[in-house]
Amino acid sequence: MANIKTRAEIRFILNGEDIALTDVAPDETLLDYLRLRRSLTGTKEGCAEGDCGACTVLVGRLAAGKLVYEGVNACIRFLGSLDGCHVVTIEHLAARDGRLHPVQQAMVDFHGSQCGFCTPGFVMSLYALWMRSPEPTNAEIEKALQGNLCRCTGYEAIVRAAQAVSNYGKAAEDPLNAERKAIAAKLAALRDGTRIEIGEDRRRLIVPASVDDLANVLEAEPKATIVAGSTDVGLWVTKFMREIAPAVFIGGLDELKEISEAEGTIRIGAGVTYSEAFAFLSKRIPAFGPLIDRIGGDQVRNMGTIGGNIANGSPIGDTPPPLIALGSTVVLRKGSKRREMPLEEFFIAYGKQDRRPGEFVEAVEVPLPAKGSQFAVYKITKRRDEDITATLGAFYLKLAQDGTVASIRIAYGGMAATPKRAKAVEAALAGKPWNEETIEAALPAYGEDFAPITDMRASAEYRALAGRNLLRRFYLETAGAEGPVQVSRYEVA
Repeated sequence: MANIKTRAEIRFILNGEDIALTDVAPDETLLDYLRLRRSLTGTKEGCAEGDCGACTVLVGRLAAGKLVYEGVNACIRFLGSLDGCHVVTIEHLAARDGRLHPVQQAMVDFHGSQCGFCTPGFVMSLYALWMRSPEPTNAEIEKALQGNLCRCTGYEAIVRAAQAVSNYGKAAEDPLNAERKAIAAKLAALRDGTRIEIGEDRRRLIVPASVDDLANVLEAEPKATIVAGSTDVGLWVTKFMREIAPAVFIGGLDELKEISEAEGTIRIGAGVTYSEAFAFLSKRIPAFGPLIDRIGGDQVRNMGTIGGNIANGSPIGDTPPPLIALGSTVVLRKGSKRREMPLEEFFIAYGKQDRRPGEFVEAVEVPLPAKGSQFAVYKITKRRDEDITATLGAFYLKLAQDGTVASIRIAYGGMAATPKRAKAVEAALAGKPWNEETIEAALPAYGEDFAPITDMRASAEYRALAGRNLLRRFYLETAGAEGPVQVSRYEVA
């Protein structure tokens, strides 16, 4: 790989125009490029943190040879991540004769807009939904709109518009579908297997050509900022004004997007996004489905990666606790050498992980739950959708034939400076009958495991009580409680 070819420009398609940029800063967002350099002001800045959805655009990319369009947050998506992609903004939707797009016309007719600031983002999210599901259910519509906030219209009118879009046109005849083969061919031609290097010092960015090339780049640039989905790094720039150069963008590396199963273990490449992992994980480990559905909105799930969630080491990251409870292993790579360790040992202290200079997370290996075992994940937040965790508990239980606890692994986020096992609680439960008396007797052990803090998301007292109650809930769900512990409004209906 020492003689790998390089180029000094980012190439992508913007609406119907071929773009080649040589003047790209590592921290330049797609939103700033669209508004400031291209005067495409339909894409709005609301929160600048991937929360409100006003900046939603579609990004088309080749995934396993298939062209996929997904809604993303332009406010935290960096230009450096767009090589070989097709960016579609709200301005691209209107027909050449000036007629509104079916999604836009439905929003007009069903009064889905009031002040209008959030409307372009809603339209783009509904556009992505319409292309993949022309006759969506209410649940699909609400999931598609989790990442879009409206302060004045209310959501019922927008939901009614979403239900009616196919009355205004056929998704199969939409230009993005009609031109799919041509766009896919263009994007394939842009993927020329070269490394991209642009700028120097504070303006330096690198897009590796492959995972092997990534290993070489990081050996040469051990202090570089690795950018996968940018759902965290984007906020480092927009909220904390941090320098991220040199930045190494890895979101386009197909080798890191592989997810597979062999001999009872799932291997998830570090670049697999939440959206890409959803179908695979929710089928094999059902508790992951509802959890992934509550990580951000669709835009965040389309960008954020499981590997990035691990590497970032946040104590409130959603995937480490369940992965730890299942006994997962993280695979780290430096150059051509790899090392593996239990995931729980990767997290050392707040903001500190066992990742050496020049090393990167390559994959995580997840053992499937054993037959007859019980596994559950519970996330506590202020609001149900698109909110950051206050505390999250994951429980993996195996019972002996006599009903005693053969083994149990419990892990929490939001209860300590890192994602952490509740080892004292586990010890208090091991070998005991799985009953209410055992559960209540084990609760004081939480004080040995955790000393949660008070912050804007929850008080220490609330976290401590919620953590204990999650064990109670797990017991009720696994002991055959007479009534459901939680019922969704769709089940009620």
